[in-house]
Amino acid sequence: MTDVSHRRTAERPELVEHPDAMEMRARYDRVLQGRDVVFVDAPVFLAGLYAAISPWVLDFTVGQPELMINNLIVGIAVSVLALGFTMAPERMYGLSWAICAAGIWLVISPWTVGDSPDGGVIVSNVIVGGLLFLLGVASAGASLRARSAMKGAGAEK
Repeated sequence: MTDVSHRRTAERPELVEHPDAMEMRARYDRVLQGRDVVFVDAPVFLAGLYAAISPWVLDFTVGQPELMINNLIVGIAVSVLALGFTMAPERMYGLSWAICAAGIWLVISPWTVGDSPDGGVIVSNVIVGGLLFLLGVASAGASLRARSAMKGAGAEK
């Protein structure tokens, strides 16, 4: 009868001796190194969603139509970036600085896009923009650390 039980790798020498085992282990380690900022993905996504729906939450759809469209587009873009960070972290974390730029834009947009924005609109955009900037800096910093660690590991070989 065939043995179909699941055993650990140490008990299965055919996997340990597999010719690609070292490469697969190294690839797995590289992917995990880039995941230092996994805690940032969800807050970035949620902040992007809030930026997108904030015109309806704060009801500035009538008085600030340009700012409404601006927040919707920036919020959707940030949310898509966050999804990309989650699905392809190794490739997407180079775009972490884009979150910083989106945060800065959200902070200044009430005065550049809006027309005499009220206090609620300003406070909302400044808070979510500042939060996005900080999350983008954290994500970009972790990405730079992971890249330098990967380069250092590549130099050791």
